[in-house]
Parts: sequence; C-alpha cells; structure tokens
Amino acid sequence: MSFQGKEFTQGMKQLVVNLKHFYDTERIKNGMNANWAIEQTAKGLSIGEATVRRIMAEYNKNKYYIPDNLPKPKGKPDFLITNDLLPPVRKYIRSQNLAGQHISIETVREYIKTIDPRYNFSTTTLWRTLNRWGFTYGKEKRRSALKERDNVILNRRRYLRQKRLNRNPDGSFKRVEVYLDETYVNKNHSNQFTWFFDEDGPHVNKPSGKGERLIIVNAITQKGWVNDAKLVFEAKKKTGDYHGQMNWENFSKWFTKQLLPNIPKNSIIIMDNASYHNVVEDNSFPKSNSKKDSFRKWLDDNGIPWSVDMLKPELYVLCKLFEPKPEYKIDKIAEAAGHAILRTPQYHPELQPIEKCWGVLKNYMARNCDFTLTKFRENLPDALAQVKPETCRKLIEKTIVEEDLYWKEDEKLDNNQGVDTPV
Repeated sequence: MSFQGKEFTQGMKQLVVNLKHFYDTERIKNGMNANWAIEQTAKGLSIGEATVRRIMAEYNKNKYYIPDNLPKPKGKPDFLITNDLLPPVRKYIRSQNLAGQHISIETVREYIKTIDPRYNFSTTTLWRTLNRWGFTYGKEKRRSALKERDNVILNRRRYLRQKRLNRNPDGSFKRVEVYLDETYVNKNHSNQFTWFFDEDGPHVNKPSGKGERLIIVNAITQKGWVNDAKLVFEAKKKTGDYHGQMNWENFSKWFTKQLLPNIPKNSIIIMDNASYHNVVEDNSFPKSNSKKDSFRKWLDDNGIPWSVDMLKPELYVLCKLFEPKPEYKIDKIAEAAGHAILRTPQYHPELQPIEKCWGVLKNYMARNCDFTLTKFRENLPDALAQVKPETCRKLIEKTIVEEDLYWKEDEKLDNNQGVDTPV
C-alpha cells in the first residue's frame, strides 16, 4: 500500500498512527531507537519520515483525535508582516535611494530574508505592506524606484523641525519632553520558541486563545517613568473609573488626573496619532457627510459668502478652501495647563522611545508567564521596573540620533531628486 501523492484523509492518518504504534512495540522489544519506528512506518506506506512525524504530532497534540482541518481562529487576522520590520525596511530603502540604486519589490523581499530566512513573504503581501507603511512605487528624476510618499516626508520634516527647536546648543532640551503611549498585554502572552522532541512536534500544552487583556497607559521622560502616571485596567471590564477599551473618555481622564499633575511645568508632550488622541472640538470644521445646512452655517459663521443655488458638493468645496487647522480637545487641555502637544509622524515607531519600553515589559511578561491572571498581575510591577531611568535616557538618546539621521538623509534625497538626467 502506498499513500504517496495522495491527499491524507482522517482514515489514512489513523492508519499511519496504528502502524507507528505497532513498530513502537517492536522497537521496545528489540531495544531499537525511536527513529527506527518512524523509518519503518515511512517505508511501509511509501511516505516521507517528515509526514509520519507531522501526523504523530497532530495525534499527540489532539489527544488521540486527528482532525481533518484544525479550526481557524475567530476575528480579523493580524497583518502577516508586522510593524517590527518597518524601521529596518525603511532604513534599507532610504540607503539604496541615497546610493542611487534601483529598488524593486524583489530587492526588498530579498533584504527581508537576510534579517530572518523565515521571512519568505509573497510579493503581493509585501507590496500591500509597503503601501500600508507609506511607500509608493513611482517615477523619480533618474529612474523608477520605491520611495516614501511626499506626505510622509512632509509630516516627518515638520515634526523634526519642532523637535530641533527644543534643543540647546549643547544638545540638552529647552523644555522637558514627555513621551506617552498605550499598549496591551494578554494573559497568555508567552515566548513562541521552545525546545521540543521531533517526534512529538512543536506543540506545547498552552491554553487556547490570548486570554484576558490588560491595557497599560504610561509616560516617560529622560528620568524614567513619570511618577504616578501608570494606568492599568482590564479590557472590556469596568476597572475603577475606567471602562472597556481605550477611548477618548478614558484617555482624557488619565491625561488630566494622572499625567498633567505629575510632569514639569511647560513640558512638551509627545504622542502618536491614535484616534482618541485626535478628537476635535465640537465646533470644528463640518465633515463631508454633514448636512447642507451645516456647510451654510459654517460659511456664515466665518463671513464667507455663498449663493442659495449652490449644491452640497459646491458648498463643501468652498468650505474646504477656507478650512482651518483642526482644533484637538487634548491640545486645548494641555495648553490650559501650560504644556504643548507634539505628534509623531505616522509610520515612525522608531521615533517613539516608549515603544521600546513596552518591548522590555512584554519580554519580561513572556518569560515569566504561567497563564494565570493572578501571576499575570503580580508580574506587571516587576516588568515595569525593568525599565530603569538609565534605560529611558539611552532610548531617548538613540531616538535623537535617528532624528538627526532622518534630517540629513531627507536633505540628501531632496538634493538628489533635483538633478535631472542629461539628455
């Protein structure tokens, strides 16, 4: 009998298991090693030894039940390519642009493999990811190449200019810079890699699912975590004054009660562009789906003439011509307390040093996970303590190096784009 080239049904898998068990009995009687039973099973059915190992791994994992297809996890799947790869990929593309080298989707794909050979992504997946990260494939002055979109460069330049204005000649800050951020950790967050016996397969007896989720909000300066700014609450449950998920209500409450009272006067508060960071004032510019009367009222309130025969699209275009900068609620709260808000540009996690702090915290939680909520909560203070003042100082210094590098490289790229190829 041969199964070679055939799709394995549940019955065929069971036959592999039965034959393997028969040879296991024989090897024990005759003092043979464990691989002997696998070799004999593979020979008897004309299949590969790897196939035998895989089927036995399924069998051992599922406790004597071999499913035809394992159930797919519920919910929206995570991106196949995570944002952890964004900084090195951006650095690679920019370095190649500066060197005048052509960049294609294949060259980026090959570069990612040098980071880890397991990163063998399809070109379609990589193309979508690069678009999500703010890259485009467009025609340059000299050649077609992958490059950052203009709005990404513009937003980064504006941010860096504000950061540089806060530096003294000796490199110190004129005003204290406070980096805030939110993250989450699941109860079953643990290391993905472990040693295992080949015959059993890479299956570890872990609970299914991610488990309960804790949302953590905190802030750092060069001196470490901001005192008394830590907020921890369980997602989808009421924890004290905080409910459910991170939103404007929870964020603004934490911002006013725990952050502002504990940071130096006249600080610059740096945050990302999360939706609850960018909630606008109620009297702000009307949205495109607003009613026609809303456009008319806004034009009247701002002394801009319009005619009664104008259609809604015409009114909207007219409003857009005079659209002011958005007024964010959190900015006004900060300004009233004597602080300023600065937002990091999108797609630039490397410019947020607190992101690295979360990495330290999550690594500690993963190493000490026992899959219980009690231990999970007990580990959190120790995990936060792994981020010391010296850690924050060094991370912020590294961020400044990244900022300076972006500033110089953007100028070089801009100069290169201004040179046309001779005809």
